[in-house]
Amino acid sequence: MILLYIITSTFIVSLISFTGILAFILKENILAKINLFLVAFSAGALLGGAFFHLIPESFQEAESAFKVSFFILLGFCGFFVLEQFINWHHCHKTVHLAPFSYLILFSDAIHNIIDGAIIAASFIVSIPLGIATTMAVILHEVPQEIGDFGVLVYGGFKKTTALIFNFLSGITAVLGGIAGFYLYNKGYSVENFIPFAAGGFIYISSADLIPEIKNRCGLKTSVPHFFAFLSGICIMLLLGLF
Repeated sequence: MILLYIITSTFIVSLISFTGILAFILKENILAKINLFLVAFSAGALLGGAFFHLIPESFQEAESAFKVSFFILLGFCGFFVLEQFINWHHCHKTVHLAPFSYLILFSDAIHNIIDGAIIAASFIVSIPLGIATTMAVILHEVPQEIGDFGVLVYGGFKKTTALIFNFLSGITAVLGGIAGFYLYNKGYSVENFIPFAAGGFIYISSADLIPEIKNRCGLKTSVPHFFAFLSGICIMLLLGLF
């Protein structure tokens, strides 16, 4: 029965990836104008998610602060190496997608696996706690998924393709929930994945997304982008507080 609750809850969470369907209502020229705002928002949401959610959770659960720091740096370096590999792959094939598009999908998949494992652990403790945790995950997933979809479209994905790949990344929450259920029941922990994901979030935001908005000239564009960036951070801060 607990496993059924976990699968149902994580599947509902994975459906949040379809929030990008709102983009189909918008005209192409309007979507093109707001894409950079979504990139800026996503950059802030990723940093906020790392510093207000994942890293505090890592320090709370871990036995050693050094271990947490190590896995944060490992995640950062791991995503750097992955992006270099993607760049190398692009040099040998004619591909018109920005490498950070793949990184967003990969990091979001890891994040969703962690969310699924956290939901599983909560349901194992009690059903009301599992439901409350699921609601919390949904609240922080909505703004991040909207931003991720914008980044995918900005990086070269067509809207339909971005929606499909975003959902495939989102459905990993179910896998995380099932794996978490069996791992927790056998006494295993997935705590090292949390700081690793935080390092990946920090890398994508600082190395890929922020440069995209930082290089835009003029106050008319840079100031609104900065406020979109701050909005992403603030939403994650508020979700962390409440």
